[in-house]
Order: sequence, then C-alpha cells, then structure tokens
Amino acid sequence: MVTFSLQASPSDAASWTELARRAEAAGYDALLAADHPGAVATPFVALAAAASVTTTIGLGSYVANAGIREPMLLAADVATLDLVSGGRARLGIGAGHTPAEWRAVGRERPDVAGRVRRAVAVTEAVRALLDGDEVTVDTDDLVVRAARLDTPRPVQRRVPVTVGTANSTLLRWAGAHADVVGLAGLGRTLPDGYMHEVRWRVADIEAQLAHVAAGAEGRAEPPALEALVQRVVVTDDAEAAAAELAGQTGLDVEELLATPYVLIGTEDEIVAAVDGHRRRWGITRYVVRADALDALAPVLPRVAALS
Repeated sequence: MVTFSLQASPSDAASWTELARRAEAAGYDALLAADHPGAVATPFVALAAAASVTTTIGLGSYVANAGIREPMLLAADVATLDLVSGGRARLGIGAGHTPAEWRAVGRERPDVAGRVRRAVAVTEAVRALLDGDEVTVDTDDLVVRAARLDTPRPVQRRVPVTVGTANSTLLRWAGAHADVVGLAGLGRTLPDGYMHEVRWRVADIEAQLAHVAAGAEGRAEPPALEALVQRVVVTDDAEAAAAELAGQTGLDVEELLATPYVLIGTEDEIVAAVDGHRRRWGITRYVVRADALDALAPVLPRVAALS
C-alpha cells in the first residue's frame, strides 16, 4: 500500500481547519506541519486545531528541529496532541539546518556532526519519555535530568517516529531505530538558511538507501521509506513541465522525472512512477505540499491499491 500525506501551515483559522477536513476527505494519510519558529506557525498548536475538526487523519510534525527543541517539552507536545486527537499523533524529527533558528534561542548552530549527535540524543530521549521511562542525559550535546512524562500519557502504545534526513550517519541511525525514514533528498544548505542543493540523481538515492539498509540490518521489520516531494504537476506534457525545474537543479529532464522527489505527468504517469519507485527502492510513502491537495486526490485510491 502506498500513502500520501500533506504538509501545510495555517495562515488563518478558517482555511486551516477547512484544509484539514478536505485532506481527510480526500484520503490523505496524515496532515503534517513544518517546524521553523518565526517563519511558520508552531506545529503542535496548529495540529491540535486540526484534530478538533477531523477524526481519522494522522497529525504530525514534519519535521521538528531537534537542535532547538528540548526533549521534555517536545514529548509533552506530542503526548498532548495524541491525547486531544484520540491517538493520531506522529513525531517527525530532524537535525535542523537554519542558522537563524539557533540564534533566536541563544545558540550557534553546531557543525553537521554536532547537529547529528544532538538529533540522535533528542530523538532517543523523546522516544523514552513517550514510552514512560525516566530520562537522564549529561553530554555536551544534551542535558536532561530525571525527566519523566507522567501526564499526559499518549493514547497510542507507540507514537510513530519519522526521522527526516539526507545525512549518511543519521540515515544509518534511522534505519536502525525509526519507524519511518523520511528521505529529504537535500544537500548543502544555501545562504538563505532554508533552501538546499539537491541530491536527486539515481546514484544519490541509492547511496542514501544503502545507509538505511546498513542501519536496518538485523531488524525484524525495517522502517518504511518516505519521500518528501518538492513539486507536483499534473499535465499532459511532463517534459515541458519539468524543464524549468531541471535547469534550476542541474539535472536533465530525464533525471528529474526519474526521481521520487518530484511527481510530474498525467495521473497515469504519476501512478506508474510511484509504482516504479515502490518496486525499485521500496518507497511506499510520500509527503506533498498543500498545493497538491486537489491535483493528487484522484491518484490516492489508485496508489493505495498498488501491491
């Protein structure tokens, strides 16, 4: 089964709750909210509002910035969301990449290795807190002293955790420990702190998946693989629609249409591409932006039937 989730952020109450209703009615698996303090609405407040007008759709961060979030507060947010949604919370978490977000909380962004260590430490601590354990950590990357989440407790026995990354070390760790590995397909952060170079070629994807597989070796059930889609265009002329983005990313059109990070073509072509990614790489989950909600709605029942 292949699923699609929708990533969005509210600009006002009415359109946000309507978006949540529409996403659920269309058959999206989850509504996900980004975590960029100062640039978008805070995810767990937004998702709690969405929970009040929906009944079945999953609700999660995509992804919480482990660099600036403290485990006790993050675990409490996730548990509260799970409580008010009746057991629909998900936690997406990553190492973070925007320097301004560290400065805004009085820190300097660590180097890549430091961000990865912090992400692992925070994710482990949050997982333990959600599981009901007491947590103490005292390292250069994280300090937590006798933290315990007594209330609220999550409704779910285990809140699913997605680790979103393109970093090789974190991909291996996610392969070993995450429920879902969120394949970002992103490279070096550009000077604005938000945009990235891309790693979308077949060789890049297969190298990333090799890291996940190495981490997952020995697991009875490996993590699900999820791709963050940057562009969706339903069109009768895929090559023309892909040409501009291909030029921007340095890929040729054929390379761009082969990557799971874009879905461009007719409905039939998109279904075929998704099926091809499932067969070739085992990718069975996708996250798309809010502007794809209606365009992909007819595709959802078709990809859900793939097996």
